[in-house]
Amino acid sequence: MEQKQQILDWQLLKRIMGLAAPFRKQFIMALSLAIILAVIAPVRPYLIQLTVDRDIMNLDMQGLVNMSIILVVVLIGETFLRYYFSFITGWLGQSVIKQLRTHVFKHIVQLRLKFFDQTPIGTITTRTINDVETINDVFSEGIITIIADFLTIITIIIIMAYTDWKLTLVSLATFPLIIYSTYVFKEKINESFTRVRNQVAKLNAFLQEHITGMRIIQIFNAEEQEMKKFVAINEDHKKAHIDSIFYYSVFFPVVEVILAFATGLMVWYGANLVIKLEASLGILIAFILYLNMLFRPLRFLADKFNTLQMGMVAAERVFKILDSDNKTKNNGTLTDGKMKGNVSFQNVWFAYINQDYVLKDISFEVKAGQTLAIVGATGSGKSTIINIINRFYDFEKGKVIIDGHDINEYELSYLRANIGLVLQDVFLFSGSVLDNITLRDETITREQVIETAKMVGAHDFIMRLPSGYDYNVMERGATLSMGQRQLISFIRALVFNPSILILDEATSSIDSESESIIQNAIATMIKGRTSIVIAHRLSTIQHADKILVLDKGELKESGTHDELIAKGGFYSKLHEMQFNSSPETEKELAEENIKAPVVKARGEGMF
Repeated sequence: MEQKQQILDWQLLKRIMGLAAPFRKQFIMALSLAIILAVIAPVRPYLIQLTVDRDIMNLDMQGLVNMSIILVVVLIGETFLRYYFSFITGWLGQSVIKQLRTHVFKHIVQLRLKFFDQTPIGTITTRTINDVETINDVFSEGIITIIADFLTIITIIIIMAYTDWKLTLVSLATFPLIIYSTYVFKEKINESFTRVRNQVAKLNAFLQEHITGMRIIQIFNAEEQEMKKFVAINEDHKKAHIDSIFYYSVFFPVVEVILAFATGLMVWYGANLVIKLEASLGILIAFILYLNMLFRPLRFLADKFNTLQMGMVAAERVFKILDSDNKTKNNGTLTDGKMKGNVSFQNVWFAYINQDYVLKDISFEVKAGQTLAIVGATGSGKSTIINIINRFYDFEKGKVIIDGHDINEYELSYLRANIGLVLQDVFLFSGSVLDNITLRDETITREQVIETAKMVGAHDFIMRLPSGYDYNVMERGATLSMGQRQLISFIRALVFNPSILILDEATSSIDSESESIIQNAIATMIKGRTSIVIAHRLSTIQHADKILVLDKGELKESGTHDELIAKGGFYSKLHEMQFNSSPETEKELAEENIKAPVVKARGEGMF
């Protein structure tokens, strides 16, 4: 559990206030209105005091009418100012969080994959949505309204003391009690609010993970077990909320009792002064109104302090993401022309965690237009090579050279724009087929998409969909078959016309009927391009210009299909198992796979 803040962090508060810098005029206007409202707050009780002492006591009907008109005008004016104050503080809060949420999302999409490996998606969602929304309360219900309430309290106390200091002391006799009650409430409600925020994050993380993995839950008949987990988390969330409700239920009645006691004490003492002609009836009535106006902000001041404090806790978590240096360094400047596609790894070492290397001294070269295939057991480092070429992760030692330049010399977006990647697990967003292919890149026309779809043999199946290229594929492409989703991912990779094409086990989950279509699509895609193919089915890579065989992060063999078969090594055994399936070969290869290292981080094998 995160530690609660015992006192205000002024540096953090200053940073939060800095978020309002683009809206300086509105912020100044809100503060100005807070001051104006504090000044005019005691006006109505004072006018009532004058009305009673000067007009009612002297039976001055015309004066009473005039004062009534003045009171109505003051009331309307104050109502308008309070409306505008509430509106502008709410507008300010919403404007700040709109800008902040955009900034947070922009930062998140630039973070390395390592950040997402280590951070649950539900937690990121909570930071971007719930925590940013809580920061809104700092402006709409927090710092500005607290300032307004403090100014109102100070102004009223000054007016009361100026009017009758003895009656003021009696009226404020219960103040220590209300201050103590407010402090206790503030501490207790802060604890419960912190628990509520933590439980919300847990709920979001649980729901995100389990809704995404609902297919697995149902396949393994695990609904009841997962439901028990959800019920437990939901119960903790309910208890945290009930605690906060309990403290409110106790605090507000206590404040009302203290107010009633203070009012009774003041009326008793004030009435004695009126009887002794040491104070007027108007002053007594005005003090009753002053006291109510004094206690009204005190009722909510503790709640507003907690709102401010929770906003600061939320801001600290959001700023922690914004301050993260997990972004891929983009110091490269090369953006000239089109890449040729010469790729060279020179003694590359890489580890996801500390010095636990998953790539060890890897060296190879693939020339422009050639096809490189990579095979090996799970955890051997195949997908890691792809991660490095795209700079999803940065390696520790060695060099990666593309067209004679170090990979870090290229501007990041230019580098990735020249690399087309087709993953094993195709991800499609909610939206049309066209949007999923272009990813809403306005430079890509519908005609280009159609032309590319025809090249890979996908145009016919798309046109058979109810709305063709405008068909809504739903979340993750749920309304399409695996083969159809894979064909769309091919179009998506090819329409950007990359110089280097990477296929990560693109046919591993495809049925034999779809595979023939996809194999033709792949043949079209790799023509004239540097291609790197990861595959388990060796039939798909027999014509590759070079094949790399990885084992436990080391390069064991390299060469053409015929060369590797002739060596009689790991590749030969794998080939024999797939095409001959002899029991001896299967047993021998199984033993090799058992020796393969367990994946150390989520990044390996993520594609």
